Amino acid sequence: MKTLIINAHPDYQNETTFSAKLQQLFLQHYQTICPAEEVEILNLYQTEIPRIETTQLLKIWEKEGQQQEMTRDEQKIAQRSKALIAQFKAHHRIVIVTPMHNFNITSRLKDYMDNILVPRQTFKYTDTGSVGLMTDDYQALLLQASGSVYTNDDRYTALEFSYHYLKGMFEEIMGFDALHIVRAQGTATTDEATVMQQAANDLTTPLSTMYNI
Repeated sequence: MKTLIINAHPDYQNETTFSAKLQQLFLQHYQTICPAEEVEILNLYQTEIPRIETTQLLKIWEKEGQQQEMTRDEQKIAQRSKALIAQFKAHHRIVIVTPMHNFNITSRLKDYMDNILVPRQTFKYTDTGSVGLMTDDYQALLLQASGSVYTNDDRYTALEFSYHYLKGMFEEIMGFDALHIVRAQGTATTDEATVMQQAANDLTTPLSTMYNI
């Protein structure tokens, strides 16, 4: 079962971040339960991600809709966006590694989502609303680091837009069976050992579900 790790941390090479520690924690468990499998890692801040701008995706979508000829640069952008969709669809297990930025996902992760949320590719429109097309045993796991705690049912809980956005897009729009979450939270106020031990405990159930162990 092919797994794609999408690393959305701007400082993806920094192994001291909690996001990096979450990714390493996942890989340690993954190598134990799937020793014959290799994961593919996509570092969003290391790769070209087309954006919704007048000179990029907006122009591409307009020309595709009107069947107009594209410039060489526009063709490159279109090909890159299609490659991201193909890579995404080829992996039935998606792992997103990201910090929380101002209660939401990172800007490059939003750019990535804009490339994969494409009608007739990952969902389709119908007369009664959109329908997900990623229904063939697709599951996702969000590994998220945050300075505050968002599970105490207090004022921060309602401000946690990142998880609710991704859960809605993956499950409700694209049709994934599930988007699980494991948090390294409270990193600004809690010691690292406690944070990571809780994350390790929380990882057990999603892994069992995703990889049938």
